[in-house]
Amino acid sequence: MLIFGLAGLLVLVCFLSPLASALRIPATLLLSVVGALLGYLIHVHDWAPAWLADSLVTLQAFEIPSETILVVFLPVLLFETALNTNVRGLFNDIAPILLLAVVAVFICTAFVGWGVSFVSSYSLAACLLLGAIIATTDPAAVVSIFKEVGAPKRLTTIVEGESLLNDAAAIALYSVMLGVASHSVAAPWGTGSVLVSFMELMIGGAISGYLIGRLACAALPLLRGWPTAEISLTVATAYIAYIIPEHYFGWSGVVSTVVAGLVVSSVGRTRMTPTTAYALAQSWRQFGFWASSLIFLFAAMMIPRLLANATWHDLLVVLVTMLAALAARAVTVYGLLPGLTAMVGTRVDNRYKAVICWGGLRGALSLALALSVTEHDLLSDDISNFVAIGATGFVLSTLVINGLTLRPLINFLELNKLTPLERALRNQAVVITVNDLQAETKRIAVDEQISRQARAKIDDVFDASITSVTDTQIGQFDEQERVRLGLSMVANRQSELILVGLGEQGFDRRTAERLLSVSERMEDDVKARGMAGFEKSIERSLQYPKTFKLVLRLHQAFGLQGLLGKELGQRFVELVGWRWVTRRLIAFANSQIRPMLGDSAADTIQAALRDRLSRVEENMQALRLQYPNFAEWLEQSYLGRLARTLERSRYRKMLEESIINPEVYDDLLEQLEDRWSFLDQVPPIDVELAPEELAHRVPLLADLPEQTLRKLTRKLKTRLTLPNQLIQGPNKPNPSLYFVASGAVSVLLPDATHIELGSGEFFGELYLLNQDATEFEVRSLGYTKLLELTAKDFKSMLANDDGLREAIEAVAKQRLRAIEVGRAELLNLTGAQADSGQ
Repeated sequence: MLIFGLAGLLVLVCFLSPLASALRIPATLLLSVVGALLGYLIHVHDWAPAWLADSLVTLQAFEIPSETILVVFLPVLLFETALNTNVRGLFNDIAPILLLAVVAVFICTAFVGWGVSFVSSYSLAACLLLGAIIATTDPAAVVSIFKEVGAPKRLTTIVEGESLLNDAAAIALYSVMLGVASHSVAAPWGTGSVLVSFMELMIGGAISGYLIGRLACAALPLLRGWPTAEISLTVATAYIAYIIPEHYFGWSGVVSTVVAGLVVSSVGRTRMTPTTAYALAQSWRQFGFWASSLIFLFAAMMIPRLLANATWHDLLVVLVTMLAALAARAVTVYGLLPGLTAMVGTRVDNRYKAVICWGGLRGALSLALALSVTEHDLLSDDISNFVAIGATGFVLSTLVINGLTLRPLINFLELNKLTPLERALRNQAVVITVNDLQAETKRIAVDEQISRQARAKIDDVFDASITSVTDTQIGQFDEQERVRLGLSMVANRQSELILVGLGEQGFDRRTAERLLSVSERMEDDVKARGMAGFEKSIERSLQYPKTFKLVLRLHQAFGLQGLLGKELGQRFVELVGWRWVTRRLIAFANSQIRPMLGDSAADTIQAALRDRLSRVEENMQALRLQYPNFAEWLEQSYLGRLARTLERSRYRKMLEESIINPEVYDDLLEQLEDRWSFLDQVPPIDVELAPEELAHRVPLLADLPEQTLRKLTRKLKTRLTLPNQLIQGPNKPNPSLYFVASGAVSVLLPDATHIELGSGEFFGELYLLNQDATEFEVRSLGYTKLLELTAKDFKSMLANDDGLREAIEAVAKQRLRAIEVGRAELLNLTGAQADSGQ
C-alpha cells in the first residue's frame, strides 16, 4: 500500500506540470494547492471509492519527518541545479550573484526579523529565525519567463545563480539562528558571532564539497565505458557531500552539495564520453523533477496542520513579513545591484528590476524548514507555532499573490512584446518563407496532378499570409539598426554552432564552455552597443584567459613549464574553434542575413567577420610557427573527429533502415570507439625552455668554452613572451640582457623605424653598459623564447670572459652609432619641416 500511495502521487505530479503550463501559472502554486487539498482530504475520505480511499489512507499514514524530507530530496535538488549551471558564466558574474544570494539573505533576515519584532511579543532571535526561513527564494518562475521574453543571458545567469546559492546561504543562516533561538548557543549572541558561525558553516561546507567533488571526478575515469556506474557515482556523491560535513563536522551540507555539483559539472563532464554526459544530464533532469515535485507536495500536505492554530494576529505577522521581505528585496535590487552590475559591464533595465523584485517567490524549502521547526525539541511550542505559521502563511501568500500577478506584470511592462524592428524582421521572414513555399507547393501540385481548385485555395492562404504582414517592413529602418539586428543573429547562431561542434566532438567540453562563455556575453554586448559591442566581444575572444595569465606568471616566477604547455595547447585549440565557427558565420551571413536584412547590412557584417577571421589566423600562425608538431596534431584531430562522427552517423542510419540489428550496431560502435580513442588524448605542447638546450641555439654563447657555458646556464632564466608583449621600453626599463633562443623581437628605434632581432641575437646590453637607450622599445613578434641574464650576472660574465665582452661591446657600439645617425636624421627632418612651415 505504501508503493500504491507513492505511485498515485507520481501520477498526480505527472499531470500537474502540464496543467500548470496550460493555466499559465507557476507549477509550484498548483503543487501547493493540490498538496494542501490532499492534506485535508486524507482526513476526510468516507465519500471516496475503495481504491481512492485506500490511497488516501496510505498518504495519511505517511509520517515523514522534515529532516527526512530534506535529506532525501534536498541533495538531489541542489546537485541537479548545480550540474546544469554554466560554471564559467557563474564565475564571470559572481559579484552580483553573491550579492543576491548571500548579502540579500542577511538583508531579508534583518528586515523581517526587526519588522516582525515590533508587532509580536516574541524575542528578536525567534523573529530572525522566521526571517532566515523565508529568505530562501525560488526564482524558477522568473527564470522561465525571462527565457520566454528574451531577457539578456547574463541577467538570466544572475537569477539562476541566485537560485543555486541562495538556498545554501539561507539554510546556513537558519542553522545559526536555530541554535540561538533554541538557547543551544550558550554564549551571548550578536551580529559578530552570527557572522562568524555563518562563515564557518559556509567555508567548511565549501571545502568539503570541493574535496568530495574532486575525488568523484578522479574516480570517473576508472568507470569509463560504464555509463550506468558513472551516473550512479554522481548520485552517491550528492548524498555523501551532504551528509559527511553535516553529520561529522557540523558544516553546511547544503553548501557542500552545491560545490560538489559545480565541480562535477565543470571537471567531471570532461572525463566522460559525450554520450555518457548526455545520459547524465537526462538522468539528473528526471531525478530533479521527482525531487522538486515530491518535496513540494509532501511539504504542502502539511499546510493544513501547520495553519490549524492560526489567529488574526498571525495574519498581521504574515502581512508585516510580506512588506518587510518586499522592502528588503527592493533595497537589494534597486540599491545594491546597479553598482555591481555596472562593475561587470551589464546594465539591468528598470523593468527587469521590477520583475526580479516582485518575482521573489518562496517554495518547498521554506515549507520544509517551517515543518522542521515544529519538530525541534529545544524550541518551545509557542515559538515553534509562531515561526511555522508565519513562514507557511508567507509562502502561500507569495505563491498566490506574486505567482498569479507575475505574468500580468510582464505584460504590463511590455517585456513580452516585439519591438518595431523585431516585427519588421518577423514580416520579412514570413514573406521569404511563404514565397519559397508557394513555389515549392506549385511544383508538388504539378507532380502530383492536384486540381486547380485545390491549388487555388492553398494559394489564397499564402497570399493572405503575405498581406497580413505589410504593416512594418525591414527597409524602413536605417542600416545601423539592421546591422545591430544582424549581429544579434550572428551571436545567437554562434552559440548554436559551438554546441554543434561539441555534439560532433569537434570541441572538447572545456573548449566549448570557454567559447560559449564568450559567445553569451557577445549577445548582451551586441544588444547594448551594436557593432562596438561586437568588436569588444571579438577582443575578448582573442584575449588570454585569466588562467593562462596566472600560469605564465608562475612560469616567470618559478620556472614551471608543464602547466604553461597545457595552457598553450588549450589556447591553440580555442583558436581552431573560433576559426571553425567564424568561417561558418561568414557563410551564414551570406545565405541567411542577406535576404533578411539586405546587401549593405550583410556586407558590413561579413566584413567584420572576415576581419575577425584574419586576426584569429594571425594568432594561430604565431603559435604554428613556434609549435609546428602540435599544429599538425590539431589538424589530424580535426579530420579524425569529423571522420568518427560521420562513421557513427552512417552506422546509425543503417540501424534505422534495418540493414543491421542492434547487436551488430553496438559491436560496431565499440570497435569505432577503440579505433579512434587516440583522438581524446591531447598531447601537451613541449615548451622546451631548458636553459642548457636553448643556450646552444645562440651562436655567441655556443662558442664559449664548455665550462664557462655550464656556469652561465646556471644563471640564465628562461622566459616565454607572447605576441606583441612589451619586453623593454621607456616605461619599462628592464636591466637585463636577453638572448633570443627562438622566435623574434621587434626593436623600435628613435627615428621611428623598426629592426627585427631573430634567433641567436641579443638585446638589453645598452641599459647594462650605462648607455642612453631609454627610447628603445622591444616587443615580441610571436611566442618568443628568451634567455635572461640579470645585471649582476652580466657584469660578472664580462669580467671573466674578454672575448664575450669584446663581442657584446662591438655590437653595442654599432647600435649606439645607429642611434646617433637616426637622431641626426630626425633632427634634420624636423628642421626642414619647420623651415617649410615658415
